[in-house]
Amino acid sequence: MNFAFITKSVAYFDNQIDPMIPEWWAQETLAILYEEMFMGTLVNRDYESYFNKFGDTVNTRRPRELEAIRKAKGDAVTTQDIIADNVQIKLDQWVHTSIIIDDLDEVMSMKDLSRMYAQPAAKALARYVDRIVLGQYPRFLGNSAGYLNGITSSNAKDVLLDLRKVMNDNKAYESGRNVVLSNATETDLLRPEWFVSADKRGDTEGLRNAIIGHKFGFDFMRSNNMATVATGNTTRTFQINNASGYAKGTTALTVDTGSGEITVGTWVEIAGAPYRVTARTGTAPTTAITLASGLKAAVADNVAITVYTPGAVNNAPGYAAGWTKEIVVDGFTVAPQVGQFVTFGSVATPYTIIKVNGTTGITLDRALAADLTDNDAVNIGPAGSYNLTLNRDAITLAIRPLEPVRGGAGALSYTAQDPGNGLTVRVTISYDPVYQKHRWTWDFLAGIEVLDTNLGAVLLG
Repeated sequence: MNFAFITKSVAYFDNQIDPMIPEWWAQETLAILYEEMFMGTLVNRDYESYFNKFGDTVNTRRPRELEAIRKAKGDAVTTQDIIADNVQIKLDQWVHTSIIIDDLDEVMSMKDLSRMYAQPAAKALARYVDRIVLGQYPRFLGNSAGYLNGITSSNAKDVLLDLRKVMNDNKAYESGRNVVLSNATETDLLRPEWFVSADKRGDTEGLRNAIIGHKFGFDFMRSNNMATVATGNTTRTFQINNASGYAKGTTALTVDTGSGEITVGTWVEIAGAPYRVTARTGTAPTTAITLASGLKAAVADNVAITVYTPGAVNNAPGYAAGWTKEIVVDGFTVAPQVGQFVTFGSVATPYTIIKVNGTTGITLDRALAADLTDNDAVNIGPAGSYNLTLNRDAITLAIRPLEPVRGGAGALSYTAQDPGNGLTVRVTISYDPVYQKHRWTWDFLAGIEVLDTNLGAVLLG
């Protein structure tokens, strides 16, 4: 990786330096960002060059399959219609980190300043990018294998084979399949001796590099930002009420023992899998529910149904489609969690929480796709680990630069960009003469979108 390096003509000695060199800070931050950002290297980045400014939209096509048709000598060929789904990608996230540095701190060496400020800033930006990419996982929940809080040494192999089958059935590319594990699921998968044994895996690269390595056609890796939702959210428990139980694929379930209403849109957990309720019978209590997707496995009578109590949007004007900042909520006695997925009202579109403000605010992985109104239900997903499985073209990410602040605006500014990996960052330094401090801001533009759900899946753990 090569960077252009621009400096002023000054001598650099401890306590004898000029720290007001935005070029140096931009290049330093970019180098750290490259080392820290994980998911940006695993997804599609092909559309970045088509964006120029904040708010730009790029339309791309996802072609559907064509069919090979047999013909006889002399027959005309059969013409097939080319059908493609339009996918819009928007550059609608302005990502930044901003801090205040006192004049007294700026007598330190560049090395010390970098360690204290540039490294934390770059890590914060990298963490944000990883969270918005990994935050797309609920959009792949229709393709899932495994059990929430239920992977063990005895079932791990079967779970991974089920995951492989999901990808095979969806005709996902066989090369370049990656599984990004949460800390919890990585631990569960490392327990079976067959999984980590180098001689049984046929290679030692994973052990040397502290990466789990290749197994069953997947490359396994771990990220601190992959979602593990701890237990503790407010829940209620119902049970299956059918003497013969229900077969795999069933959507209409009779329930009992619980109290209160299971509202439409609420998420429930049954036998280690998450389901969204689309209809219900009875309010106090609910006696039957309909699920948006069929049961992933047969269930017996009296199997528990864990119901996750929703909160609500708390903003009289509501929120318009395209909103990217915090959404004010109420009705939660326990705060939602970073990494937890949510839906709103009876709408199926899922989002992932990337930041929490106690019980009163959540920030999502991307802009709202539709308007929200005051008191719309905020339906939180079940506890457990959600591990994203994907080919490169399942998700596209765009990171684009901002122009340096124009001269004469009372600030020093520089934008660095690495043409090799597309990463960019702008550093702007401004001064407050009253408090005699400098404000330092690092920023760039970003956009995220799912290209093809058939190229991804979720390993529940």
